[in-house]
Amino acid sequence: MIVKIHESKQGDIVAVIDTDLLGKIIEDEDFQLDLTSNFYKGEERATDEIGDLMRNAHGINIVGEKTIALAIEEGLIDEDMVKRIGGIPYYQGSVDIN
Repeated sequence: MIVKIHESKQGDIVAVIDTDLLGKIIEDEDFQLDLTSNFYKGEERATDEIGDLMRNAHGINIVGEKTIALAIEEGLIDEDMVKRIGGIPYYQGSVDIN
C-alpha cells in the first residue's frame, strides 16, 4: 500500500491506496476517482505502520480492497461507511475509533 501524509491545522490527513490502483482513473456513471494526482503519490509502507498512521490521523482518504480491509480490521471504519466507484471501495472522512 502507498501512503502520503498531508498536514493540516486540524491534524494529519493520511491518504492510503492499494499499490495496483495508483495512477488509474476509476469512473462510474456519476463519479470519478482520479488516482493519478500527487495527493496519492507517497511511499510504500508496512501494514502495521499504516495502521498506526491511520489510527493517529485526524482524517483518512483510503482507496482499494486491501486498504479498506485494514481500516476495518483496525476498527477505524465500519463496512457500511464504505462507498464504491466503478466497483472500487473507498472512504474519505474522520476515523471512528471504537
